[in-house]
Amino acid sequence: MSSKAYPLAWAQGDALRAAARRWQRRGLLTPAQQAAIEAAHPATYYRPNNWIRALLVSVTLLAAASALGFMLLLTDGKLNPLAYGLLVLLAAVAALEMIIKNSAHYRSGADNALLYVALLAWGFLVYYVNRNATSGSLASPTLWRWLLPMLVALLAALVRYADPLVAASCFVVVLELLVNVLLQSNLGRLLLPFGVLAAGGALLLALRRLPARTDYFYYHSAELVLRVLGLAVLYLAGNYLVVREGNAELLGGGSPSRQIPLAPLFYACTAGIPVAYIVLGLRRHNRLLLTMGLLTLAFSIYTLRYYRTLLPPEVAAALGGLVLLAGALAALRYLHTPRHGLTAAADEAATPQFNLESLVIAQTAHAPAAPEAGFEFGGGHSGGGGAEGQF
Repeated sequence: MSSKAYPLAWAQGDALRAAARRWQRRGLLTPAQQAAIEAAHPATYYRPNNWIRALLVSVTLLAAASALGFMLLLTDGKLNPLAYGLLVLLAAVAALEMIIKNSAHYRSGADNALLYVALLAWGFLVYYVNRNATSGSLASPTLWRWLLPMLVALLAALVRYADPLVAASCFVVVLELLVNVLLQSNLGRLLLPFGVLAAGGALLLALRRLPARTDYFYYHSAELVLRVLGLAVLYLAGNYLVVREGNAELLGGGSPSRQIPLAPLFYACTAGIPVAYIVLGLRRHNRLLLTMGLLTLAFSIYTLRYYRTLLPPEVAAALGGLVLLAGALAALRYLHTPRHGLTAAADEAATPQFNLESLVIAQTAHAPAAPEAGFEFGGGHSGGGGAEGQF
């Protein structure tokens, strides 16, 4: 049994067709070449548009809730809650595997919803077993009893189904486990921002190896979500406002919050990380890094204004808007003619592992026609060459 629920060819073909459409819009492929690629890699699975997918998620969740209600009516609610949770878990997993294998659903909405139902049922089982031993506080010394089984289930679901929401949940649970461990000691509380920062950095380093894997496209959507979360966590863990106000909450709240140790270091992180994102985004032509850099820069400006009021809010907003508008117009004008590998023209991110020239040759070239047969000697028998109508 494969560790992956969907065939790898589905994800690879999906990425290949998307790349072909993108190249055709940019004028790198002719419509005939794109059609040839589409014909060579047809979609053999079911995945509707986003509106239908959202509808299928809602309908599937409603059907699962209705089935649970019907089960409660049949049993008059007399079974142990663990039995209901286990039945829902098994039914959801069985239905999920069935619609993938028999109906070729590939992230159609129905399979996503069944996966979420199964994970919710597992979460309920874990919570019910540990209901008297855990509390809702992140500092609870027994919280790991709920988080660790959830992490195991989420990791297994991520490896098998590569769902983006499951990937995000995995990272959130890892962060909760890390915070829970660090909050058990005074030293851990002091190291909390650095621990979270290290977790974000470790995730980003691990994701750098993913494009070299043969199953990269299978996990591409999950990788994108994790990359966004890693960049966000790396910045927020070093942001002065987040660290200072978070420290105040850990100490019992109170306003105004107290100054934190190593404040200059967090000043530097608040100012430096957005700049680093923007510079790396421009140098590597990475749109995600550039976007995250601009967003974190805006939050850094908000952080500065939170503690240092220089102008009235309406004046600051007006001036900031003018500066941003002027900067955007200047950049558009400067990059109207491509410079330094950058352009103002609309474009889409490049997809790794695809070589345009080799792909077009492989998918559109035709086998050479066999040459017409010429005059051939031989075939004659006694009685003279061509005695039987052959030479």
